[in-house]
Amino acid sequence: ELRDVDGHVSRAIENVNTLIKPEIVGIDVHDQSQIDAKIIALDGTVNKSRLGGNATIGVSIAAAKAAAKTENMEPFEYLRQLASIKPSRKVPYLYLNYINGGKHAKSPIAFQEHMLVPDTASVTEALEMARTLEKTLYEIVAKKYGADVASEVGDEGGYVLPEGTHETPFELSAQAIREAGFDGKCFIAADIAASSFYEDGAYVMQGKSYSADELREIYLSLSKKFPILSIEDPFFEESFEDFAKLQKETPVRIVGDDLTVTNKSLLARAIGMGSIRAIIIKPNQIGTLSETLDTMHEARSRDIDCIVSHRSGETNDDFIADLAFAFGCFGLKTGSLRKPERVVKYKRLEAISLLS
Repeated sequence: ELRDVDGHVSRAIENVNTLIKPEIVGIDVHDQSQIDAKIIALDGTVNKSRLGGNATIGVSIAAAKAAAKTENMEPFEYLRQLASIKPSRKVPYLYLNYINGGKHAKSPIAFQEHMLVPDTASVTEALEMARTLEKTLYEIVAKKYGADVASEVGDEGGYVLPEGTHETPFELSAQAIREAGFDGKCFIAADIAASSFYEDGAYVMQGKSYSADELREIYLSLSKKFPILSIEDPFFEESFEDFAKLQKETPVRIVGDDLTVTNKSLLARAIGMGSIRAIIIKPNQIGTLSETLDTMHEARSRDIDCIVSHRSGETNDDFIADLAFAFGCFGLKTGSLRKPERVVKYKRLEAISLLS
């Protein structure tokens, strides 16, 4: 992203209006590949640092939305004309954030996101389950830590625990599933974001250092105790071998995000080493829709599942719901039901699932 010193995005907006616009005005809005190729060439960097990934993806997605409008189509319908991608599911799993840790919360717990994933093909049912789980977990957290703690919100809308070990969020999540009456009907997922607590070759949690092997044993132990569907970024973002060792020893999906950054070449390396069974897809992490679709196509052609995801800083745009639904992605990860910019994505997914 290209941001101003004060956090605003006036430079990125200026790049749209003064640099990108002259390059693409006059191109058929249906020619997504040409539009994106022009943007990529104009930027000329490996990470969109000249124009800003926020500028490039904004224009790229706007073009697709405009093209869909001209065809009187929903965005998810139009996207299917741009790429053929093998589906994983009819409707994506909802990856709902319930407990935040790591750098996204003021909490001693090192792991970044703890999610609950209703096991259903109905988005409406999943959201009903999510609301029940939200209420149940609120009562558990309020009883254990007090109402003030239960009112705190992390970046993605999860609860922020003032104390506990790495097991605590899993224990509370399992308790919420049980007390809500959803045993066997709901999974747990985790985004470890291990790079955030990686220091000088070791993983530091609550003042104690762990080797990659010791951390792998923690994940294997958690996977035996709890109904874990997937574990994202369990090791430092360049540790392809450690990802592969863990994936070899567990049926749980190991997911690449910091490892792969929606990048086709990094995905190819992860596939070659057997590092992952799923990849996080973030359009604004790679910078254009065409590059996003290329990465998704490559993943599914090699039986790697795609989980379309928000970022920690979000807007009310709901395009990623269309993207996840269009290609039958494995999951849609977009935070909790406690923050409106997250809810709009889930509500959009519900609405378009009912159209089909």
